[in-house]
Amino acid sequence: MPVSRLSGRLKWLYHFLASKGLALSLFGILCLILIPWTLAEETSIYLGKILRGILGLIGLNLLFCTLLRIKTLSKPILIMHLGTIFTLFGTVIGFFGFLATVNIYEGTTVDKVYRWDINEDIPLGIDLTLKKINMEYYPIPVKVGVLRGNEKVGLFTLKTGESFNLEGYEIKAETLEFPSESLRLSVFNNGHFIGSADTSGGNDLPSDFPYRFVLVAFKNPSLKRMWLDLRLSRGSEIIAEGTSEVNSPFTWEGLRFHHTQVARDPYGIPFAGIQITKDPGRPYIFFGFGVMGLGSILYLLKRVYGSK
Repeated sequence: MPVSRLSGRLKWLYHFLASKGLALSLFGILCLILIPWTLAEETSIYLGKILRGILGLIGLNLLFCTLLRIKTLSKPILIMHLGTIFTLFGTVIGFFGFLATVNIYEGTTVDKVYRWDINEDIPLGIDLTLKKINMEYYPIPVKVGVLRGNEKVGLFTLKTGESFNLEGYEIKAETLEFPSESLRLSVFNNGHFIGSADTSGGNDLPSDFPYRFVLVAFKNPSLKRMWLDLRLSRGSEIIAEGTSEVNSPFTWEGLRFHHTQVARDPYGIPFAGIQITKDPGRPYIFFGFGVMGLGSILYLLKRVYGSK
């Protein structure tokens, strides 16, 4: 092929990749995919990859468009272009990440997760342990019966976190545990803590303490907060520990451990759903957002104060 013809084709390709027509076509295709996708009850991971590919092509188009018009673009617009390019190419880099899930019982360890893009279990490379499922409730109204032997001494209505007085003792209702429905109470004598008890019959109070407690009634609690205590290890070596809750995942070396659900199996044993994601494009996307924000501020200042 003659050099002139090859040069002409490369020039045509360059102008095509920088053209407004290609940009409009890509945005049109993107809209045709996104509109039905947002209305669908289930989303496809493969469709997500196609969307990332289209966003990558839009980024490529913007890159060539910027290079073609770099001498005519103002600095704020050029900065916004660069920020957008970083953001779009960050989505492409995300191709090298993955999304996986696992259900894990409280107090157990797993070393494999289900990876959705290849539809199979894969080794995680580390041991993931769910140490504890934690739940915090808003104060719960309770009725506590007090017995001395078989004699009924009193019935007290209060909320968890509150106290009542009983013949020189202060009794504080601490927490109501589920699913055991056992109320834990702390006992004080003249302001000094002397022990605790629960309505299931357990206590570490002095042997001469004359009372025992019964949970007579309570209102259904409202959940305030739920979080998971997680541990990562290799064999006997603990690598990292942390917590994961909604909108605040536990992160370690590019892996993000999201808390997605807590449930019980048919035998009443609690387990948690954990989603593990790795997205190497995430830092580039946030960097791109920052650059776009800077360009927007400079553009606004230029519009307000004008150019000198």
